[in-house]
Amino acid sequence: MEQLSQFFKQITNHNNREPKNLYNPIDYVLSQDGKHLRPQMVYISTQLFNGPTEAALYPAAAFELLHNFTLIHDDIMDQAPQRRGEPSVYKKWNTNIAILSGDAMATFALQTMLQTPTTADIKLELSHLISKTSIEICEGQQYDLDFENQKNVSISEYLKMIRLKTAVMIAGCLKAGAILSQTSPKNQQIAYDIGINIGIAFQLKDDLLDIYGDNTVFGKINGGDIKENKKTYPLLRAIEDATPEQKLKLSNYLSLPDSKFEEKFMLIKKLYEELEIKKKCENLILEYGNQALNLLNTLDDINPKGKEVLQDWITRLRDRDK
Repeated sequence: MEQLSQFFKQITNHNNREPKNLYNPIDYVLSQDGKHLRPQMVYISTQLFNGPTEAALYPAAAFELLHNFTLIHDDIMDQAPQRRGEPSVYKKWNTNIAILSGDAMATFALQTMLQTPTTADIKLELSHLISKTSIEICEGQQYDLDFENQKNVSISEYLKMIRLKTAVMIAGCLKAGAILSQTSPKNQQIAYDIGINIGIAFQLKDDLLDIYGDNTVFGKINGGDIKENKKTYPLLRAIEDATPEQKLKLSNYLSLPDSKFEEKFMLIKKLYEELEIKKKCENLILEYGNQALNLLNTLDDINPKGKEVLQDWITRLRDRDK
């Protein structure tokens, strides 16, 4: 998305701004080869509802800025050394610089949304949407942090957390295109619900790729969630499905120190294979992906080409390997 990359340079104009340690990390993040999933969802939604695709550049950029802000802060909290195959911002600079640069990106996101070339009412609606999305993401992140010290976490609690932390962003992008296109409230809500299902499937796939993905393709170190004992769907599914004997084994494996990470990773992965966790996770991903496709068929007055593009994206995200 070359147009988006050029627009980012225009938004931040960091080459002419000081201090460099605030703006250089922003340039570093925005220049990386990410999926640009969220801005593409805005464009696809705008096309789907026959809206102004040129104006869609603004909410597309706004949501991508917000997304990257969350990644910078997530990497600090998760102590993740890599992002997209490169050192994370706090690793390349330091934690304080990463926090400030992330804060600036969040502000740029709202500022960009307010500059969308549309009516004042629609600008207000779009700004309310991105603000609501930002707050919900923070709620999801807090649940995720709370889970670290919460002894028992249910699968339903986990799904609620990833709905907030991940899915509302994709849902917001699809709804932004619908709002900008001035389609019906019914279509706007369906677009949002499609995004929720895509987002949950997307995060579940991330959980799976952390264990089974090719790290040269995925861009992250395998087993990061296992190393941190993060309560992801595979772990919670294993806890729920394991026999008492398997639960005891799993508990022992989780208590292994970082110095025995490779052993820990292989032992837990072997237990997951015994419990068919990969297959169970894939089935749930398929369920959410299919729900998104079913919802797509309930939309009214849409562009057939836009529908085909979104349908293809849902399938690709569901079946992705990175």
